[in-house]
Amino acid sequence: MFTGIIERTGTIVSLVDWGGVRRLTVAAPGIAGRLREGDSLAVSGVCLTALDVGPDSLSGELFHADLAAETLARTSLGSLEPGSVVNLELPVEAGRPLGGHIVQGHVDGTGVLVSLEPVVLESSPHFDRSTTDWTLRVLVPEHVRPWMVSKGSVALEGISLTIADFDGEIVAVAILPLTYWRTNLHTLAAGAPVNVEGDLVVKLALAQMVERQDSERLPEYEFTEAWLVAEGF
Repeated sequence: MFTGIIERTGTIVSLVDWGGVRRLTVAAPGIAGRLREGDSLAVSGVCLTALDVGPDSLSGELFHADLAAETLARTSLGSLEPGSVVNLELPVEAGRPLGGHIVQGHVDGTGVLVSLEPVVLESSPHFDRSTTDWTLRVLVPEHVRPWMVSKGSVALEGISLTIADFDGEIVAVAILPLTYWRTNLHTLAAGAPVNVEGDLVVKLALAQMVERQDSERLPEYEFTEAWLVAEGF
């Protein structure tokens, strides 16, 4: 389990077809040295298993991971190129504070970055790229949209974020300067694929709601923040 609090970024070294899978190699200073073969970690929100962990004369600390067909189909990892920046997070340790929200690393689908704009206009005399907040907008895959709840949580590229607005297709979130610069967000441009994982709590609530509708033949609920609170979520 992860929290969506990104520890460091890594850099894609290579993506090579390896039998029936695609082998990913990531340069990960500060992370790879803490891994053992078989350990789990999240790479831009995708839970992977570390393989062949060790130093490399050219890239420094690195690890490998095999991408199965399901991972290639559902996430953005297979479309990345050498030099691409990815977000890295190790699993949360028992007893450690849960800083973000429960993130499984099971990406639901790939969205599209619509825009990432500073809150303060660049033409403003007060604009400072290093300190401004940003607004991120992502077009969410249709099958993931039922889990988008205003003021609820969502993991984008593995980052735990709060939904500021959702118009039924596009989710908007506020990005603090620390998040913008510490993650891969500052390297992305409009049109880039974005890994999206819905909030587990919302998924469970929706499943419970649907089950009650089916079993009790109740009228349809309006799935809102107020309903979640009333049901104890």
